[in-house]
Amino acid sequence: MTVVLAIDQGTSGTKAVVIDDAGAVLGLSEVTVHPSYRAGGGVEQDPRELLDSVLQAGAAAVTQAGIPVDAVSLANQGETVLAWDPATGEALSPMIVWQDRRAQSVCDAVRDREPEIVSRTGLVLDPYFSAPKMSWLRQNLTRDGVVTTSDSWLVHQLTGEFVTDSSTASRSLVYDLDAGTWDDELLEVFGLGGERLPRIVASDAVVGETSAFGAHLPLAGLIVDQQAALAAEACLTAGDAKCTFGTGAFLLANTGSMATRSGSGLSSSVAWQSRGELTYCLDGQVYTAASAIRWLTELGLIGSAVELDAVAAADAGGALCVPALAGLGAPWWRPDAKASFTGMTLATGRGEFVRAVIEGIACQVAELAVCTSDDLGRPLARLRVDGGLTRSRVLMQAVADLTQLPVDVYPSQHATPLGGAAFARLALDDSLSLEDAVVAWRPAAAFEPVWTAERASEFSERWRAAAALS
Repeated sequence: MTVVLAIDQGTSGTKAVVIDDAGAVLGLSEVTVHPSYRAGGGVEQDPRELLDSVLQAGAAAVTQAGIPVDAVSLANQGETVLAWDPATGEALSPMIVWQDRRAQSVCDAVRDREPEIVSRTGLVLDPYFSAPKMSWLRQNLTRDGVVTTSDSWLVHQLTGEFVTDSSTASRSLVYDLDAGTWDDELLEVFGLGGERLPRIVASDAVVGETSAFGAHLPLAGLIVDQQAALAAEACLTAGDAKCTFGTGAFLLANTGSMATRSGSGLSSSVAWQSRGELTYCLDGQVYTAASAIRWLTELGLIGSAVELDAVAAADAGGALCVPALAGLGAPWWRPDAKASFTGMTLATGRGEFVRAVIEGIACQVAELAVCTSDDLGRPLARLRVDGGLTRSRVLMQAVADLTQLPVDVYPSQHATPLGGAAFARLALDDSLSLEDAVVAWRPAAAFEPVWTAERASEFSERWRAAAALS
């Protein structure tokens, strides 16, 4: 039996799960981190708090498990960056979180190179990705040390190595998607020429050893959190798709060995590199999912996310919500967009308001599903879902209705750690395939569309018109 300490370092906290090769959770710990929101669209994290959360959660999960661990895996936020001293490991800047929009000026300055950038990287020219943030950090905070994504710093803290994995590198705007290497010319475009960059490794590579959680353990299974969930949900064949409902909602579809360029406003990046091969995916983002529900809580409309289904009305009564509380992601890429409510009357109450927010989240997911189908050249067959908001039957039914797809709910709240653990198992056992390493699962719940295609299309058209005005 292989036992993995799988660490999922996310936006609002770090989760550490000790998992055996049957998927049983032997130990679990979660430590909250606290992003700070700045003027001008800034979102930052304290590096020390984030590192401490990794160390505390990991140690607590191992202690709770009470059995020896064979390896550690690490999933990361993907596009969060910081500057740090490679000699001492000391952070030289706050972490600039993936949600941060202050690098818009960097993107605007290289807009004339946009077709070339998109063609080489498969990404959209947007401050969501890491290279614009790295450039902004260099221009505004410090020229000292190295500037990397958060995973490289965490790995260095744990092992002393200086690496990143292919999935994380591909989220940068300075990675050649076809060659699988850093792109020197694009580094110059973003003012990052001459920067010392981490070595790019596969997700099934052992990158070093760490004693941070007790005995010396190999560190493997490096991957972006959303790609880890894609693997855990067994989206291993081109056309398989999942959507994770966390702080945001993230829809990814496996495209196999083809680095598909989106014609619909999605991103194309590396899903994972394993067994010497690159597997690619399309992805789109809804910036506010659980964060929109948290906003409802802060307004006092619900006590917590657990109350969503109890409070939501059976029908929004014509009210529409575009929950663009942090702008609109794919396929609009409009950081300037603002949330809006339309169609309200004196009959609109708390239940209708909550229902409209739920349907607004589902509408954005439906838009991503349409874009994904267009890029794949065929409709999606079904959608696998994970994350805390999948507990809401009202939201999941709305997703099924508006996407017109069957929706299968992943039975664990730990998709990302389970995906990371699968790659760690690959690193330890050359005889395994990824199919072997991924734990088999059956849906905890399944939802079929009950709306007609005509009703879903009409609703989406109304919602799209509202989004255009946001």
